[in-house]
Amino acid sequence: MHVAWLGKKSPFCGNVTYGREVTNHLLDRGYQVSFLHFAQQEECDQKWRDCPEVFLPFLYKSQIYTIPSPKSSQVLMRSLQKFQPDLVHASLTLSPLDFRLPDICRELDLPLVATFHPPFDSKLRNLKSSTQYLTYQLYAPCLANYDRVIVFSEIQKEMLVKLGVPRDTVRIIPNGVDEQKYAPALSAYRHTFQAKRVFIYQGRIAPEKNVEALLKAWRLANMGEDCVLLMVGDGPLKASLELLYTEDQGVRWLGFVGDETQRIDLLRAADVFVLPSLVEGLSLSLLEAMACSLACIATDAGADGEVLNQGAGVVLDTQGVTGQLKTLLPLFREQPELVTILGHKARQRVLERYTLQNNISQLEQTYQELCPTAASAPHPAPVQSFP
Repeated sequence: MHVAWLGKKSPFCGNVTYGREVTNHLLDRGYQVSFLHFAQQEECDQKWRDCPEVFLPFLYKSQIYTIPSPKSSQVLMRSLQKFQPDLVHASLTLSPLDFRLPDICRELDLPLVATFHPPFDSKLRNLKSSTQYLTYQLYAPCLANYDRVIVFSEIQKEMLVKLGVPRDTVRIIPNGVDEQKYAPALSAYRHTFQAKRVFIYQGRIAPEKNVEALLKAWRLANMGEDCVLLMVGDGPLKASLELLYTEDQGVRWLGFVGDETQRIDLLRAADVFVLPSLVEGLSLSLLEAMACSLACIATDAGADGEVLNQGAGVVLDTQGVTGQLKTLLPLFREQPELVTILGHKARQRVLERYTLQNNISQLEQTYQELCPTAASAPHPAPVQSFP
């Protein structure tokens, strides 16, 4: 089966990781994949091997949304006509082109699948007053014209159904993580931090991630010289917060870490992962930390509460995060047995529900529903996955 994948390669965000991991595994299972994304050709010095690539012109793009150029629809249609895929899968980039896709694919008689990523707060009372809910309202009429829409949780599905997306169209396929790559092991970084207990946050340093609530709690809890909080990531709030919360307080700002091996090694060096977000989809950073056997603390934003419930971690309310963390952080500092037990349970939860192999198998079932003839054809020999 030939899948035309419309997604992102830059700037780095969860959508980029999702597209890379899923398309790598599709290639490993013998699928043909063509990758279409918004980029200037000079942005992609290193090609993704064995994967035809199309650069869609754009006027502006960020981690959150993209403004395509007027020619992007024409480039997309010509490319699909050239590739003649069996199916189009759009890992939606929040751009006006998302709304044109159903018409383009209908004209070319191509089944169309979407993965809908926008974050949300699991409490509908808060969600309905937020910009995230407006995104769901805006997209629902368009998503009703897709053949399948993939979301990460039952809450997302019910919300889209209430907004008019046919129930049979929506599939719940949670994010997955490669449990062999993300696994506990000794870290070269551990000795460099010289701390009894290492806490870590990985993600955007942005308002919706609520990182200042974590930093305030860290300072109020007076965690001491033998504890370190690693802040891994970049974003609009980093410069100002870095001035207020310093290494003297045990906070170390590591910035954006692009190398995946280095990010894994940082996770392995830590004991506790903290995610204080106000809104989420299903955090890949959380799943990666769980797979590395870190004890995890996260808010019930998005589907993250579902991931940690029933003992796989500690779930916080999105309201009053600073107060909750002020109490919990010293507990995790003083109770190594608790850290060990929760780290073990976190990895077991990933192995039970959130492996990437299971994610891909569910995705294959969705493809087979839409393209039974192509799915039943012999697969070509597997090709090498992306670097």
